[in-house]
Amino acid sequence: MKIYFAASIRGGRKDVNIYKKLIDFLNQDNQVLTEHIGDPNLSDEGQKQMTDSEIRNRDIAWLKEADLVVAETSNPSLGVGYELAYAEKISKPVIILHNPDKTRLSAMINGTSYYQHIFMYHSVDEALEILKKVLPQ
Repeated sequence: MKIYFAASIRGGRKDVNIYKKLIDFLNQDNQVLTEHIGDPNLSDEGQKQMTDSEIRNRDIAWLKEADLVVAETSNPSLGVGYELAYAEKISKPVIILHNPDKTRLSAMINGTSYYQHIFMYHSVDEALEILKKVLPQ
């Protein structure tokens, strides 16, 4: 299965270690198209070797190619919100992981009936257990 993993880049990279662990887990039995999200060397300035338009077009192509979107939403990000709305628009299944100890989940996400798989977690181990239970086999 191809997975589009969405998480903050320009909105802040303080949770990159969590992203890396989630991506490594997802990559065990699947293909994560957006592995770069877990790269600790990727700063909040993003991928400077590409224009914003190139990044957007590549990411939309990956969203279309993916079988599933997994989004970590604890660090608010305009890009992740856009990706989630696009996933809804093209009817991609979505799993959302959010740590309520860090921030409140946006009402625009939590209040959208399309997102039926929103899971709160408090540690990365708990997030991994959630994924083990809810990922399609």
